[in-house]
Amino acid sequence: MLVEKLLLNVLIILLPIFIHSVLFDNKSVGKSPYLCGILQSLALFLSLVFSYELGGLYWDLRYVPMVVAFLYGGPIAGGMVLLTYLATRTFMGGDILLGYSSGFLAAFIPFLFMKRFWTFDAKKRVRTAVIVGFWPSLSMLIILVTNIVINNAAAEDANKILMNVSIFGVIQIFSVWLAAVLNEALLEKELMRKEILRAEKLNTLGELAASIAHEIRNPLTVVKGFLQMMHKQEKGDNFYYLSLVLTELGRAESIINDYLNFAKPQFEKLEDAELADIISEVTILLEAFAAKEGVQVNVRLEWGVFAKTDRNQLKQALVNIIKNAIEATDDGGEVIISQAAVGNESYIVVSDNGKGMDSAQIARLGTLFYTTKDKGTGLGTSVSIKIIEAMGGTISFKSERGVGTEVTIILPSFKTYSNKGQNPVELGAEMK
Repeated sequence: MLVEKLLLNVLIILLPIFIHSVLFDNKSVGKSPYLCGILQSLALFLSLVFSYELGGLYWDLRYVPMVVAFLYGGPIAGGMVLLTYLATRTFMGGDILLGYSSGFLAAFIPFLFMKRFWTFDAKKRVRTAVIVGFWPSLSMLIILVTNIVINNAAAEDANKILMNVSIFGVIQIFSVWLAAVLNEALLEKELMRKEILRAEKLNTLGELAASIAHEIRNPLTVVKGFLQMMHKQEKGDNFYYLSLVLTELGRAESIINDYLNFAKPQFEKLEDAELADIISEVTILLEAFAAKEGVQVNVRLEWGVFAKTDRNQLKQALVNIIKNAIEATDDGGEVIISQAAVGNESYIVVSDNGKGMDSAQIARLGTLFYTTKDKGTGLGTSVSIKIIEAMGGTISFKSERGVGTEVTIILPSFKTYSNKGQNPVELGAEMK
């Protein structure tokens, strides 16, 4: 009978998730901690109402909504659920002191974990929720054992109570796990929806940019050709102006090529390229720029790791990313570039100790025309992301204001023998 009543409580625990997915999905109010607090408070209230009395104790899953509210809703939602518990427990009567003690004790660990909770990935969040969900069962067991010792309960009654506590603990942990998994599914669904919308926007913008850029590049090439002819023949005062015009035309052509690459990166020559070799070439190219900015660039490479790609396209992506890291770093700062292979994947990490970005800025990275720099089109990062994704790789950004930014690129790769050695080596340690 206890199992049946507790399983009814499991359905009550799932009620807020069902209501949220049906009524508040894709709505801004669905992200409100107040809504989370209200729904979880409702689940807690119903759990208390449908408690099962056995052996002079009330058995229910009242603490699960509290754990979920603190972890997934934050301090506001968790506080609302805790207040609902205290109010309901006061109305129900009984041993109020014991009820208050168990409530605050059950909320203590979720409250401690809620800040670090969102620094974990989805799988680790589920594991953390299960571990935190075990705490109320443990606290209840401590209270019951203390109560048994104080009241000198019979051995048979004590064993029965401990057995019920064990059943209660298993079902409670299962309900926390199930609630965490379903909440993560809702979060993943929201992320997928945003990613689909972003992909649709980028695809539309990419096609528009490609068509416009292609039409502009043709007459621009003709104009540039004639200007180059005039530049060779000119020896008077107009030589300087023609040089300036050709320079600006080259810059315009570079931007147009970026637009075309953004729409669809063109891999003209696929080859087995050694990643360490490409990174070292890019580092040498940016050596003067880094010295001008007063930034030290340290490189750690693993030779003998290859990827099938277009060298020039990959170099362009790395130049954009490393150049951004150097520009974001103050004079006297440091940019670290590391590359290593794990299995069939190679990790390229570019980190700096510059000004960093907040979560809102990170979310907009890769959006066309968005840039955190005073001057820039935002195309560099967008093109780099497109190139990496076209290679079958992934790119991710992690940043914190005042601490710096870390860009991680994961590319499919393979290892082979290299005369340069298999061990990781240091490059550019003196680049300043």
